[in-house]
Amino acid sequence: MVAAVAGSGRATLGEGPLWSGRERAVYWVDILGRCVRRLALADGTVTAWDMPAPTGWIIERQDRAGFIAGTATGFVELLLPPGAAPVVTPIHDPEPDLPANRMNDAKADAAGRIWAGTMPFSCQGETGAFYRLDPDFSCRQVDAPYTIANGPAIAPDGRTIFHTDTARRTIFRFDVHDDGTLGRRAPHIVFDEAWGSPDGMTLDADGCLWVAHWGTGQVSRFDPPGARMRSIALPASQITSMTFAGDGLDRMFVTSAADGCDDEPLAGALFEVDPGCRGLPTQRFGG
Repeated sequence: MVAAVAGSGRATLGEGPLWSGRERAVYWVDILGRCVRRLALADGTVTAWDMPAPTGWIIERQDRAGFIAGTATGFVELLLPPGAAPVVTPIHDPEPDLPANRMNDAKADAAGRIWAGTMPFSCQGETGAFYRLDPDFSCRQVDAPYTIANGPAIAPDGRTIFHTDTARRTIFRFDVHDDGTLGRRAPHIVFDEAWGSPDGMTLDADGCLWVAHWGTGQVSRFDPPGARMRSIALPASQITSMTFAGDGLDRMFVTSAADGCDDEPLAGALFEVDPGCRGLPTQRFGG
């Protein structure tokens, strides 16, 4: 099954899908459209909030209302009141000297930390980096450089993290040390040109890595050593990320981008696909 979600809109650059189990809702962003959207699974209602700045992702907080978000000006606290404008409170800008950069993708781990990448708006030049935001709001750069930092995916035990440079068509694998530092980056999966470019990704309950293909309209499942097991085609070419959702974590929602795809009627939609497996619980920020 592959279906476009009714009312999900046409995102210029859809990204950052997030399953909120406590709300039974899927959130996602339109980075260039400066928008956050929410799909309520109970009734299919889609709600949207206009953002004051390009926003790459939102992550729920463990013990507080609202979210942490990554924007063009760094990490912020975010509240999304029903029927009202977002409330944004700055936390930390890791790159005040790089105004042409923005945040692009992030995930939280079981320790309550956020792992987030940055990239240039132009998608040109290795000015991006990989950061870790701890629950005490301290921030550290953990790896660099990147052109298009994308799709962190974190093993349930927190010992392994995957991170992508889409411009290099390479998904890297890192060991995570006890103090939160990373081991040496090692190529895990290198995309063939015919596959397009790797974008967002997530792990399933079997330890397999799901990856969105930018440019070739599909999501693929890779086994733990990195071999492609299967792919699901979608009716849009620029596929950006995915999340497992639903009470059983057995539904998958996939984001896409309409930028430059005027001839694709469903480009920029949110899709639901049947992954044939279950995902992992969504982690939240501990601060």
